[in-house]
Amino acid sequence: MLKQFMAFILLASLSWGEVAYGHGLPSFTELIEAASPAVVKIETVQAELSQNPPQRRLHDIPEIFQDLFEHRRGQPKDGRSMGSGFLISHDGYILTNHHVVDGADEIVVRLLDRREFDANIIGFDQRSDLALLKIDADGLPALKFAEPKNLKVGEWVLAIGSPFDLDYSASAGIVSAIGRSIPTDKGDNYVPFVQSDVAINPGNSGGPLLNLDGEVIGINSQIFTRSGGSIGVSFSVPVSVAIEVVDQLKSKGHVDRGWLGVYIQDVDKDLARSLGLKRPHGALIAQVEIGSPADKAGIFAGDVVVRIDGQSIVESSDLPHVVGLISPGKKVTADLVRQGKIRTIDIVIGALPSADPVVKTVDHPDKLGLIITAVDDDMVSRWRRGVVVKLVVPDSPAHHAGLRQGDIIVQLSYNSIDSPEQYYAGIETLPKGEPVTIRLIRQSRSIYSSIQIDD
Repeated sequence: MLKQFMAFILLASLSWGEVAYGHGLPSFTELIEAASPAVVKIETVQAELSQNPPQRRLHDIPEIFQDLFEHRRGQPKDGRSMGSGFLISHDGYILTNHHVVDGADEIVVRLLDRREFDANIIGFDQRSDLALLKIDADGLPALKFAEPKNLKVGEWVLAIGSPFDLDYSASAGIVSAIGRSIPTDKGDNYVPFVQSDVAINPGNSGGPLLNLDGEVIGINSQIFTRSGGSIGVSFSVPVSVAIEVVDQLKSKGHVDRGWLGVYIQDVDKDLARSLGLKRPHGALIAQVEIGSPADKAGIFAGDVVVRIDGQSIVESSDLPHVVGLISPGKKVTADLVRQGKIRTIDIVIGALPSADPVVKTVDHPDKLGLIITAVDDDMVSRWRRGVVVKLVVPDSPAHHAGLRQGDIIVQLSYNSIDSPEQYYAGIETLPKGEPVTIRLIRQSRSIYSSIQIDD
């Protein structure tokens, strides 16, 4: 009886082994042979390096994602760097990451057959971390973009690139998640990243993430790491973004993104009940910029956008992902919940501003430890009030309150701040040894804090 039981267990094990290793796992051999000729190695040279490269504003990024940007700090001491890319046309167009070629004076592209070409930058888009290059050649192999809507969590994917300068290395895994919302080092959040457990390391940046049909489903861009190497959490720019970026870079050399002019937050269970939602979903409008497309369309703070341009908004981060891909000037329909009732409105999407607000010349620190200035005319038209923080003195009341350069102070205690004059008058009346509220705008978010002048 025992022998029969053991024989059954052995047979069951063999049967599972045949399923798992004979039929369940794909063979990547043919895929690698077919795709590798279209993958390129990119080497760059930067002639003059800044002695003090600007520090990335990692404090503005959620802590869990700060390690994503550590591997991008600065350039190697000799001014050389390398990455990956891939051909998207037979006449020499190449897609890669912007950070691979950022600041490069020379760009050399090497193919699998050892041919080398000098490449020119056609255009780049910092918000998606993509750059379009061109080499002078024809009859080249090229990869195709996959259909974005066909991507599923759990499907097999393969990366080809040059990690740690190891040419044409392949690594495989599965799609771990879709639509990951990760802010950039400047606070932008317009890319719904594809997360995978494929081993991606420095040097893989800009290379393709392929499905089993050999189609590109993403452009490898970032890794989460505490050691500098892969720990199985990597992020790729999805083809839905790449297709739009490539089209615009080819046609006009830059990328225009859709813009609503709203500041949003998530909807939790309690907020959903208070707002008349049956379940937590959508993007809660926390603030609307004056004169923005949302303002003109009649969107108000407290509205919850649940659908726009035919796409459902489940998480608040879905809204910038969707709107960013809508062409400026397009008229779209949005469904929103206001006071428990569904409303449908039309919105003409605007163009996302491309530059940060410009501040004017400053003077000297005040009693809070701040140097402030008036906003420029363009910013006034958007905010109509406030003062801009130009500098925060270390170990000052403002520093302890968490204020940062670039913050826009709009309220101090219970008083609105419309000008530097109102700000200076307001700080003179602040009590000592007692905290008072301060409201500010930081990278599209309204934030309350408290500040205290010690005795």
